[in-house]
Amino acid sequence: MYGFSAPMTPSSPLILALRLHNSIPPPRFHVSFSSVSRSMSPAMEPQERPQVEASAPRSNDFSSDGVAHKSKVTVVGSGNWGSVAAKLLASNTLRLGSFHDEVRMWVYEETLTSGAKLTDVINSINENVKYLPGVKLGKNVVADPDLENAVKDANMLVFVTPHQFMEGICRKLVGKIKSNVEAISLIKGMEVKMEGPCMISSLISQQLGINCCVLMGANIANEIAMEKFSEATVGYRENRQIANKWVQLFSTPYFLVTAVQDVEGVELCGTLKNVVALAAGFVDGLEMGNNTKAAIMRIGLREMKAFSKLLFSSVKDTTFFESCGVADLITTCLGGRNRKVAEAFAKNGGKRSFDELEAEMLQGQKLQGVSTAREVYEVLSHRGWLELFPLFATVHEICIGHLPPSAIVEHSERRARLSLLDGSATQYC
Repeated sequence: MYGFSAPMTPSSPLILALRLHNSIPPPRFHVSFSSVSRSMSPAMEPQERPQVEASAPRSNDFSSDGVAHKSKVTVVGSGNWGSVAAKLLASNTLRLGSFHDEVRMWVYEETLTSGAKLTDVINSINENVKYLPGVKLGKNVVADPDLENAVKDANMLVFVTPHQFMEGICRKLVGKIKSNVEAISLIKGMEVKMEGPCMISSLISQQLGINCCVLMGANIANEIAMEKFSEATVGYRENRQIANKWVQLFSTPYFLVTAVQDVEGVELCGTLKNVVALAAGFVDGLEMGNNTKAAIMRIGLREMKAFSKLLFSSVKDTTFFESCGVADLITTCLGGRNRKVAEAFAKNGGKRSFDELEAEMLQGQKLQGVSTAREVYEVLSHRGWLELFPLFATVHEICIGHLPPSAIVEHSERRARLSLLDGSATQYC
């Protein structure tokens, strides 16, 4: 991605330009996100931005003795992105009076090569030496290897684990969380069940009986950890006030967060871009060049949009122009882990498995694209949509060895019933 050589400040030209573009005033203790005022066609009109600013506490923010409630935050997950999320949150809970200072972070316990427990090391030196080495998380971040203990006092839960583990985590949390909990998912993936695909935010809501927003965007974790400028998108359903609170909790001068009322659209963008990133990696591994890669990204964006709108007619076109959409697709196809491992896969002619390459290259981190490609393929196959999504189908077939990596350009632009991909998707639902 773009490696800024100096930290971005509130007066940096890029940030000033973005604030002008989004009609966002310079940051104070509370940042106000107002509506974008841009001249564009009605089909591309921007999402309305929730306002995040200081406000008087509501009556239900007080206990019976008149003491204002403070929200307590727990991060469920402690990998690369989970650790960066904890760092962002911890910087804000210290300065915002409506939150407890402490941010608890559930850590899947591991024994390091030194023999020390990962949680002990995090708590002693304030650093996740395995997944985010060299970055201090904030002294108010407390690592906890006990999932139930980590969440028991929280009323704001941030989920950020590999998506394949979420169903098991939710089962463990049933009956263990407070009744007034609000959740947000930073997880990119979905579950495929007999009755159809289930987004992770829906899985959390259904299993735990709580509201769940999502946060997605062009967010390579290590760059955010170094406080290089980035954007993200919060997707919410109906409660704009809760969306405001999440925006407030995540926003920093170098991490610009906005909100849109489109949970499924935001979440599917974050999920599907990993499949396209695999295709971009195949192109890089075969040294096909930037023109080919740009074509793959264009086709991928088109299939992302069509697939999303087939599954959920409520998905908004404008969501694909947010950070969670085209921006996340670009950064993931240029610098994400899925692209990186797919490049190695193609260079080896598909002779080394993704599992082998993941273990060798990612130091314990997990790929999301390969499992998501399989899940998307299952949905396409079950619903008879394979011919409509040649790129998605081809990526999966390459991943499982049915096609060579070079098939990414031989099969990705087959044209079949493309009127579906050009805006008439709902008639096939």
